Amino acid sequence: MPINPTLVKEFESITGKEQVLTEPADLQCYSYDAAVLSPVMPALVVAPTTQEQLCKVVKLAYDNGLPITVRGSGTNLSGSTIPQGDGMVILTNRLNKILEINEEDLYAVVEPGVVTAQFAAAVTARGLFYPPDPGSQSVSTLGGNVAHNAGGLRGLKYGVTKDYIMGMEVVDYRGELIKTGSRTVKYVTGYNMAALMAASEGTLGVFSNIIIKLVPPPKASKAMLAEFDDVNKASEAVAGIISGHIVPCTLEFLDQNCIRYVEADTKAGLPVDAAAILLIEVDGGHPLLVEEDADKVMEVCRKCGSTNIRIAQNAEEKLKIWEARRNALPALARARPTTVLEDATVPRSQIPAMVAAVNAVAAKYSLEVGTFGHAGDGNLHPTILCDRRNKEEFARVEAAVDEIFDVALQLKGTLSGEHGIGKAKAKWMEKETNRATIEFNRNLRRALDPKLLFNAGNKFV
Repeated sequence: MPINPTLVKEFESITGKEQVLTEPADLQCYSYDAAVLSPVMPALVVAPTTQEQLCKVVKLAYDNGLPITVRGSGTNLSGSTIPQGDGMVILTNRLNKILEINEEDLYAVVEPGVVTAQFAAAVTARGLFYPPDPGSQSVSTLGGNVAHNAGGLRGLKYGVTKDYIMGMEVVDYRGELIKTGSRTVKYVTGYNMAALMAASEGTLGVFSNIIIKLVPPPKASKAMLAEFDDVNKASEAVAGIISGHIVPCTLEFLDQNCIRYVEADTKAGLPVDAAAILLIEVDGGHPLLVEEDADKVMEVCRKCGSTNIRIAQNAEEKLKIWEARRNALPALARARPTTVLEDATVPRSQIPAMVAAVNAVAAKYSLEVGTFGHAGDGNLHPTILCDRRNKEEFARVEAAVDEIFDVALQLKGTLSGEHGIGKAKAKWMEKETNRATIEFNRNLRRALDPKLLFNAGNKFV
């Protein structure tokens, strides 16, 4: 639906004409994200470049009843940045300044459009460490990471994005700046709104800046690759490592399908005949303790039937291992026209049962599935390779996804460990929770978004 030209002029008067997009060719770029959902063209895209502009843009949009979709890089897999057809996109990737890196008090202040990997590199250059490392970090923005509570390979030991949020400033529906949290380690002034905003997927307000906790980097680390001739043995090793009270920095799983596609793509030297591999890294403050943990991990892997364990001999070999893992999704995505990537997550002890169930579902529906993921924290990514244009095949895909979610919930798991709910998974929310929970969340949302204009159609609608 075309937007009122007078309203367009008002947005242009706030941000400048070059920051307001209305041409169909431009709007198309913001009609989709990484979820397998149909694109929707917004009526307007506005890209504020200052906090003051952001406040005014939000107020003008809300006062005029425009549905607002907040977007950084659009790398999310839940459909939460697919806009409403009669609404607007507020693009935050031009709010991209690192405002402060404080080495004395171990925090940083950033605008929401800062790219995750660029921020991590800037922090590293100052001798500090920002652990969250989502697979999309080379493109994704910190605002999007907070909005979806992004995880990553290091989540097992170091936690996820929400664990590094100290505070933030958020623009509410009135265009007012709401401040929550602090640069201090302790904070109990008012409600913990920063925690509420993590995983809110843009439904409660628009981030203006974020205060992020930093930590000292580990002094030593050791990475290894363990091969298995049976998927169940690999998943049992995951459970064994965790139950042995060892907490690796990373504990990643790839099945044979993933291994073959990744190796064809990266030539990283992965064992293509293995039924599964575990990529494991332990780190810490002292080399002897790291060595001890590595020995314990290798002992568990051997007891569970690992046929070979390779230890990275230097930083270059370690980088090669992790670059291969980060290429799992791109390699799978090149195999077929459509890639349906899920992130059903279960208690870590249930990893063997979840892996077995995914393989059974794939066989039942005659689908090619590659499974990889953060096995150490129960977060698997069963990835279905298909072609959405084949309606019969895609009907089988949808049935398979239903069953995968059902199994995850039966195993006391959750619909999403890190990708978010968005539009893609909203229909399953009541299955995991209950009607009272849905209504409670709706009421909370209405208090902060009376017209339900922020990321309409996402999460609790």
